[in-house]
Amino acid sequence: MSTITNGAATLTAKDFVTDQEVRWCPGCGDYSILAQVQKIMPGIGVPKENIVIISGIGCSSRFPYYMNTYGMHSIHGRATAVATGLKASRPELSVWIVTGDGDALSIGGNHTIHLLRRNLDVNILLFNNQIYGLTKGQYSPTSEEHKITKSTPYGSIDHPFNPLALAMGADATFIGRSMDRDPKHLQTMLTRSHQHRGASFLEIYQNCNIFNDGAFEIFTEKSTKADEALFLEHGKPLVFGAGQSKGIKLDGFKPVVVELGNGVSTDDLWIHDERDFYKAQMLIRMFDDPRVEGHFPRPFGVFYETERACYEDVMAMQIEEAIAAKGSGNLDKLLRGNEVWEIV
Repeated sequence: MSTITNGAATLTAKDFVTDQEVRWCPGCGDYSILAQVQKIMPGIGVPKENIVIISGIGCSSRFPYYMNTYGMHSIHGRATAVATGLKASRPELSVWIVTGDGDALSIGGNHTIHLLRRNLDVNILLFNNQIYGLTKGQYSPTSEEHKITKSTPYGSIDHPFNPLALAMGADATFIGRSMDRDPKHLQTMLTRSHQHRGASFLEIYQNCNIFNDGAFEIFTEKSTKADEALFLEHGKPLVFGAGQSKGIKLDGFKPVVVELGNGVSTDDLWIHDERDFYKAQMLIRMFDDPRVEGHFPRPFGVFYETERACYEDVMAMQIEEAIAAKGSGNLDKLLRGNEVWEIV
């Protein structure tokens, strides 16, 4: 519950919990993500009444019911469009888009890329479980090749999306990845997403224990996590493995995995720079099938961050300039435009 400190309310995670019954399958990764979002909200410095959660359709899209903030459960793939309209008209709000790999990358793919290129100051949380969970287990745009599901009984022949590569291609100004089973890392990444001025794109690996259980187990289990997950930290070398025994160095423009020791130290390794556009693309492409020998570890953290003007700011400036130049304006003249012909 909130307390009063020096006349101001200090919020806690409980202040963001609603009285609604949380209706996800027992063991679903969405429970962890919800808990971490509720934990970081009191610390972002935004009044609860200025926070809005907007979702589309899918298991993840029940999120607004469980957050004691303003929110909207919109339609399939269109959460980004609804959020665009809200942010453009109410730029002071902290807007969070909660979506899934099917919602954001299939029917909503077009809306996702255009929101990212426009760079509205919103936060996209993409829950990726590599399956359609709400509609009972069909393959999704991120399902791996040969995936056997109800809609692909002989195995999927589709090549899967790499969500972060899609975001990079759309010129997103903040690109990151986390997972449901690492609460501390997820809290850090959620906070970083909020702190970014512009469109943040955070992919969250989320386990669907009913229709795709263990999809990311190799990255989350203690027995394999150290060797398979690479945690990125700005200004630090790319080190991983049990006891931090391995690293990644650049051989020219080619990344290679090396064992530390025997003349190889952390001084020889690739130093992560969140502002390096070109190296971010290499990290994003470390998307190998973990079952294939010689694969790279899967990176987690902030891949890339840059600054660019936000859409709503530029739009407001354009409106102000138009009013200053033409006063109250003439709607008929505006609709006619500049190409006008006089017929005599």
